[in-house]
Amino acid sequence: MSAQSFGCDFGTSSIKIYSKESDTIYCEKNMVAIEEKKGMISYGDEAFEMHEKAPSNIEVLYPMSFGTVASITYMQEFLKAFLETHTKGSLKGAEFVVALPTDVQDRVFSTLIQGTGLKSRNIQMIDKPVAAGLGLGLDVTQSQGIMIVDVGADTTEISILSLGGTVTSKLIKNGGNKIDEAIANAIRREYGYFIGNKTAEILKNELGYQPGDTTSKREICGRNMALGLPALLEITADFVANAIAENLKSIVDAIKVILERTPPELGVDIIRNGIFLTGGVANLKGLDKLIADATNIKVNLVDKPEECVARGLERVIKEKKFKNLTFVTKEQNYN
Repeated sequence: MSAQSFGCDFGTSSIKIYSKESDTIYCEKNMVAIEEKKGMISYGDEAFEMHEKAPSNIEVLYPMSFGTVASITYMQEFLKAFLETHTKGSLKGAEFVVALPTDVQDRVFSTLIQGTGLKSRNIQMIDKPVAAGLGLGLDVTQSQGIMIVDVGADTTEISILSLGGTVTSKLIKNGGNKIDEAIANAIRREYGYFIGNKTAEILKNELGYQPGDTTSKREICGRNMALGLPALLEITADFVANAIAENLKSIVDAIKVILERTPPELGVDIIRNGIFLTGGVANLKGLDKLIADATNIKVNLVDKPEECVARGLERVIKEKKFKNLTFVTKEQNYN
């Protein structure tokens, strides 16, 4: 691959890009801030800081939704600005390896990159679960069953890998954002307080799923809906656990469905090696224990699970033996 090679994981909540030039994984919130007359005025972490704080003339939004592109124009602007910021020299002729989620058309991402005007030389795809497996440090080309549960912002993808491909998989529209929404709804019903998505995310990250734990607490600020005024409120871990129990149950149920569909020969490998938990929500307190208790299979956690796919893309770019795991779309037309 050329010196300018990038591995792209276009997540709904955050974008992770590996740059061969700097040998670095860059990670930022996948958000853009749009002003009516000026177009995109900010992106990434800076745009996220504006979220739920911006005036009416500035719209802050996610250009990705449920693993696919919701606004190709804004995503193209984001990607071009992002790469120009983190790269030295010309981007002309750069090569890209893109992690492709299950049930998403590959041409969506090739069209996205081609439309940035960067004049890329080559765009290759790799199935996202396969990239995640490589990022875990596993050799996915071997004849062994590997189970990966990738819990993202909008979706949870459950996959069984073997011999460099996906044997079976299931994508459900349930992830971190639904969990945040469940927390906010529960607080509104129980206490009559309105909280923002950021506050709900803080409760999720700090308290997690710890049923019965009434000692772990977090004080938050919300709006008392009866008075219409801001006020402080203390929330326990047990309250959060009850609020998100149904969301987590649907994830566990989907894992069970995939295990039931898994050939016995691969099932033995999964029992021996365990389930691998990746994605931005993998660090949710108590999630690994919940899955392990429900399946009687150990669950493996890794450091920075949200970067697993990007680390896998890094291996594809660096190690020639994994090049055959990638593919290109028939629709690609390069200038």
